[in-house]
Amino acid sequence: MNAQVGLCRPADFGADVCHLNLHKTFCIPHGGGGPGMGPIGVQAHLVPFLPGHQVVEMDGTGERSPRIGAVSAAPWGSGSILPISWVYIALMGSAGLTKATQVAILNANYIAKRLESHYPILYKGKGDLVAHECILDLREFKKTAAIEVDDIAKRLIDYGFHPPTVSWPVAGTVMVEPTESESLQELDRFCDALIAIREEIREIEQGLVNQQNNLLKNAPHTAASLMSEDWDRPYTRQQAAYPTPWTRENKFWAAVGRVDNAYGDRNLICSCLPMEAYHEA
Repeated sequence: MNAQVGLCRPADFGADVCHLNLHKTFCIPHGGGGPGMGPIGVQAHLVPFLPGHQVVEMDGTGERSPRIGAVSAAPWGSGSILPISWVYIALMGSAGLTKATQVAILNANYIAKRLESHYPILYKGKGDLVAHECILDLREFKKTAAIEVDDIAKRLIDYGFHPPTVSWPVAGTVMVEPTESESLQELDRFCDALIAIREEIREIEQGLVNQQNNLLKNAPHTAASLMSEDWDRPYTRQQAAYPTPWTRENKFWAAVGRVDNAYGDRNLICSCLPMEAYHEA
């Protein structure tokens, strides 16, 4: 909805059901798997099939025995989350919400235009424009430089950025959603970082840098790794930690270096003490 509020309505497109997540568009934080909640709108012919509640009247009919039961103990969702969106909508007003949509679209297109000569942009419309997000296609770098999407995401941390959404909705891509809240200065800083990373990839493509031992494959660079007496990498500590002047003044240090993401996803790893320790105690 970050590209629709105030400009268009899902019902006009013919949708029967639409779940409106409140994160981002309506001011709810998004991360760590949630909170993915929000109203579910349906067309009139589906109203009889909506869940109800045995205690709370929900549809104005006075009935508390719906055709199907409740799906949640709290009939309208989280009482701690929903007031945030209500206050946001009330404070923004109709004009403010519409402008937020317009700025979100403008920001995404600004990024797409700045980066299109460096990275392929997927899913452009007829006017060569994107909506509120732009998808950077990074798949070709696997062939030309043995660089994966994860390598670019990890290197962005060295530049002071939390990586965008990786490999969704297309594997091997990043989906950038600047929303309406980023300043032009921040958008430029982000674009400058990705352009600089593209040049780092180019050095690998040209054979100037080893495909398996380079700034991207070793990213992110922690303070501990940079302070080590044994520095056997084919680039300087300065290139690793301070790729831009901005990072010298506003450095974010990653707590850990590269980890095996897939292994962690597929194997249960317990960080607690073994059972023997409790037995001995």
